[in-house]
Amino acid sequence: MVDKKDDTFSVDINDLSLNDLPDEDVTIKVVYSSVNYKDGLAAIPDGKIVQSYPLVPGIDLAGEVVLSKDERFQAGDKVIATSYEIGVSHYGGFSDYARIPGDWIVPLPKGLSLKEAMIYGTAGFTAALSIQRLEDNGVSPEDGPVLVTGATGGVGSAAVAMLSQRGYEVTASTGKDSEHPYLKKLGATEIISREELQPEKIKPLNKQRWAAAVDPVGGSTLAYVLSTVKYGGSVAVTGLTGGPKVPTTVLPFILRGVNLLGIDSVYCPMDIRKKLWERMATDFKPELLNEISNEIELDQLSQTLKDILEGKTRGRTVLHM
Repeated sequence: MVDKKDDTFSVDINDLSLNDLPDEDVTIKVVYSSVNYKDGLAAIPDGKIVQSYPLVPGIDLAGEVVLSKDERFQAGDKVIATSYEIGVSHYGGFSDYARIPGDWIVPLPKGLSLKEAMIYGTAGFTAALSIQRLEDNGVSPEDGPVLVTGATGGVGSAAVAMLSQRGYEVTASTGKDSEHPYLKKLGATEIISREELQPEKIKPLNKQRWAAAVDPVGGSTLAYVLSTVKYGGSVAVTGLTGGPKVPTTVLPFILRGVNLLGIDSVYCPMDIRKKLWERMATDFKPELLNEISNEIELDQLSQTLKDILEGKTRGRTVLHM
């Protein structure tokens, strides 16, 4: 639990009863959660993520229904819950049990285990939503390479693996030379340095290189990527680890017809959410899904939350409850 009172901030493991949980329709025995950058922010006093204290963080969870007042769910059902207010203003997944509104819950699709669902988690769902949006805007494997920035992070790793599974030629960008073998194993056909996407001076238009891109970085990196996407291509932007300001011009949009696609996985409509989880269990599912994950127990969580903020994690970290 995280708590903040006046100038005092705390992160502790506490004992709760079921009566301490929010009064919602579905009670879930959490089997797995996952660790996201947003969770790391929830565990620091100035993270600007938590809306009310005290709070159980954890924006993702997967488990088994033990009690339900919602006719859509029965005891024994295996389910997934990610995003919405979970782990932000509503008690989240870093707990043995969680109470969640039925409208926030997705039945676990056939073809996915509870652990695999949390290897994906919000980061994997965001990557899947990015690829769906790219394809909705006409991108296909025949169009040429797709760039993934921040490729060793949660969204980046999932995007590399899923794009490769879909038959795309993937260019992965990273600042970690030691992670090249990892990215190759996930399916990257080319690896470039982070610095290559951050030239000292960014021209409004550069040589056309990529059919599309998945960008969790933002900032000046996004500005350069926009200047290098091929005519009619698309960029799905999912994050801002490189900063919120993008020093670009309108030229990529009006001279090359480039599409900038904003990806929001938090309030993605449930009909789209369910369809995407089905794809994540079928044609999006990489054969090497487990390769992007590391499993931890609750006593390792505090250090992992620090590590993810310092960029010391790779891929996805799954918490076994």
